[in-house]
Amino acid sequence: MDSCEGISGKISPPIRVVLLVQDLEFGGTQRYAVHLLKKLDRRCFSPELWVLRGGMDMVPMARESGAPLVWMSHSSWVTPQALGNLAWKLIKERPHILYTLTVVPNIWGRIMGRMARVPVIVSSWRSLYPKQYESWMWPLSTRIICNAHVLKDVMIRRYGVDPERIAVIHNPVDADFFSPEHGQKAQEPTVLSIGRLVKEKDPRTLLEGFRLTAERMPEARFEIVGDGYLKDEVEALIRAYSLQSRVRLRPGQADIRPDLRRAWVFAMASFREASPNVVLEAMATQLPVVAPRVGGIPELVRDGETGLIFEPGNPEAMADALTRLLQDESLRNSMGSKGRQRVQAGHTMELMIAETQRVFIEAVNEKA
Repeated sequence: MDSCEGISGKISPPIRVVLLVQDLEFGGTQRYAVHLLKKLDRRCFSPELWVLRGGMDMVPMARESGAPLVWMSHSSWVTPQALGNLAWKLIKERPHILYTLTVVPNIWGRIMGRMARVPVIVSSWRSLYPKQYESWMWPLSTRIICNAHVLKDVMIRRYGVDPERIAVIHNPVDADFFSPEHGQKAQEPTVLSIGRLVKEKDPRTLLEGFRLTAERMPEARFEIVGDGYLKDEVEALIRAYSLQSRVRLRPGQADIRPDLRRAWVFAMASFREASPNVVLEAMATQLPVVAPRVGGIPELVRDGETGLIFEPGNPEAMADALTRLLQDESLRNSMGSKGRQRVQAGHTMELMIAETQRVFIEAVNEKA
């Protein structure tokens, strides 16, 4: 949307939008929030980012937007004081739109937003089965934005959400920012996985798939980038599988482009996903993707065209896909090229921003 045309005459732009997140640690939702903060049309919207607790990884990127950043608390968890500060600020400042992102903001933001009489509450649904009491909570949302059609189906079928309130807006990726750089590939066959080290990412299947691939291709190398409460367990598995010389485990990075450009294949093994940003970023960097058939992944990766899909929890199938791609340069190049084309056609930042602004304006006009 290139102008504020369509905003009700009862409301004078810019519309004040508060994006509420739990923290600014590395994560797909946090990155999405920062994109919105930077790209929302300032003629139409005046955005702010409110943060419930500490976690500062993405603060430098957020500050680049020039928009206000406000912390309810700098604690390592969402404290009662943080929730009290949130309630007070909503009552005192009452934005036009409150956009809640991630589970805790989706619960408390909606409750307190309604108590504070915020005119429009937009909530996000970016996980397959978030524990946010949606059967009771969804009526508090003026609109719900999800990033995959499979999530909309789950909301309607499992939680009884009114389909008229749901908008599907696919994740974006800046294809220019995540452009491939020729000549930067690792000399050894390299598989990259980026993601939080948590249960739903299934690190055991990931490492077992790596182990089986290494048995077939001793020259293969594997890189895992991420943080999380399972870090110690992942390190123990690397030792148990005798992969110390094959697997490099590194903490999360603000800029993952060098890792993507060095890799030959991108891989993940999650048993629960919605529509992971990192898959699109890998595709934009012209990497073929090996990923499980869960959530919205099949909406992103076309099996046999832009990557290879395997059944979750099946390390043998994962190893088959990795071995096939690592041994076939022509197939890697073809899938990588088609993946980038797919991103450029349907997952642009401009498209996401325009669709999000349209949802905001429709919701504001409805309440006006």
